Amino acid sequence: MVAARDTRPVLVAGGGIGGLAAALALVREGYCVKVIEQAGQIGEIGAGIQLSPNAFAACDALGVGAQLRAKAVYTDEMVMFDALDARRVAGISLADAFRERFGNPYAVIHRADIHGALLDGVQSARDGQIEFLTSTRGVKIEQDAEGVTLIDAQGGRHEGQALIGCDGVRSVVRQQYVGDGIRVSGHVVFRAVVDTAEFPEALRFTAPCIWVGPNCHLVHYPLKGGDKFNLAATFHSDRPEEWGSMDGDPAELLRFFAGTCERVRQILRVPRAWKRYSTADRNPIEQWTFGRATLLGDAAHPMVQYLAQGACTACEDAVTLGLALRREQGDWPRALALYERSRVARTARVVLSAREMGRIYHAKGVERQVRNSMWKGRPQERFYDALEWLYGWSAEHCLDPDEAVA
Repeated sequence: MVAARDTRPVLVAGGGIGGLAAALALVREGYCVKVIEQAGQIGEIGAGIQLSPNAFAACDALGVGAQLRAKAVYTDEMVMFDALDARRVAGISLADAFRERFGNPYAVIHRADIHGALLDGVQSARDGQIEFLTSTRGVKIEQDAEGVTLIDAQGGRHEGQALIGCDGVRSVVRQQYVGDGIRVSGHVVFRAVVDTAEFPEALRFTAPCIWVGPNCHLVHYPLKGGDKFNLAATFHSDRPEEWGSMDGDPAELLRFFAGTCERVRQILRVPRAWKRYSTADRNPIEQWTFGRATLLGDAAHPMVQYLAQGACTACEDAVTLGLALRREQGDWPRALALYERSRVARTARVVLSAREMGRIYHAKGVERQVRNSMWKGRPQERFYDALEWLYGWSAEHCLDPDEAVA
C-alpha cells in the first residue's frame, strides 16, 4: 500500500454511494479523506437497487463484498413479460452457469444496505483518517498546482490535495468546470416498497421481473431477505418535467398504465404511498478531470435507470481511482489522467446503452413485435455474450483503456 506523502486530506464532495465508495478506496490507499455533504446527515434514501456481477467485483475490491452478500437477495433469473398480454418474452438464467461465466452472482439489495456497508468500511478501515462534514454545500472550487480549496455556501474554505466531485446529477464541481446542462428525459418513475404479504402471491418471484409496455414498464423484485418487495413503475410523462422528486399520485400512475393487463394493474394497486421521480441524465463527456479536481459517479456520468448501473459504475469508478493512485504512486496529475482514460469510454457506453434499452422496453406497435421476437429461443450463452462487456468488468483489468471498450 502506498502511503500518502501529503498530510492534507483528499476532499470528497458528496456522501452518497459514489462518495463513500471513493472515500473507502482512498482510505485503503493510505489517504486522509474529508467528506463534505450538503444533507444534515450521512445516509441514503430510496428503495432497492440491483447488483450485477461487476458491482460485486468492485465491492470485493473495496473490501465490503462480504457485507453485501450477507444482506442481498439472490435471484434465480431476470424475466421480461409483455405488459399488454402478460406473455413471457424472455428470461436470463442467473444460476450456476451465469455465476461461472462472470465470477459473481446477480442480486438485489436495499440502497441503505450498500450505503451502510460502504460507511462501515470507511469508518473501520483507518481510525482518524476520515472526517465527515454535513450540512455543508460547496459552491466554488479554487486550485493551483499544489492543491484544491472547496468554498462552501457559508464562506468556509476546505483545503485538500485533490477534490473528487461525487455530488450527483446537479454537480457543482461539474458545473464549474464543464458547464453543461442536464437532459430531463421526460420519463417518470414511481417507486415504492411493500410488505411481501401484501404482494400478489402468484407473482412473488425471486427474480427481477420487468413488464414492458408502450411508453411504460414495471419492475419488481424482493428485498430484505424476502420480507419486502421493491416496485418501480416508469412512464413517459405528457407534461413538461423538471428533475426532482415528490410524493406520487396513484391516480396518475394508473392512468398511464390503463392499457396494461390486469396482473400489472393489480400490482400497481398494492402500494398505499409512492415516491415520484422525474429522471434525467447528461450527454457523455470526454474530459472530467481538471487539474486536481475530478468527477465520479453521477457527477461524471449520470444515466437513466434502464440498465440498473448507476451505483454499480460509481463503485467501479472508485476502485479505478484508487488503483490509478497506487500505480502512479500518488502523482495526482498522472493518476487522474489514468483514471479518466480508463473510465470515459466505458461509462459513456453505459449511458448511451441505457437510453437505448429504455426505447426497447417501451416499444409499441410493430417495434413491440420485433422486441418480443428477437430474443425468442435464444440460448443462454448468447445472452451472456451480449452482457460480457458490462458484467465482465474486473479490478484486475480496469486500468487498461482498451479493456474499457472491449
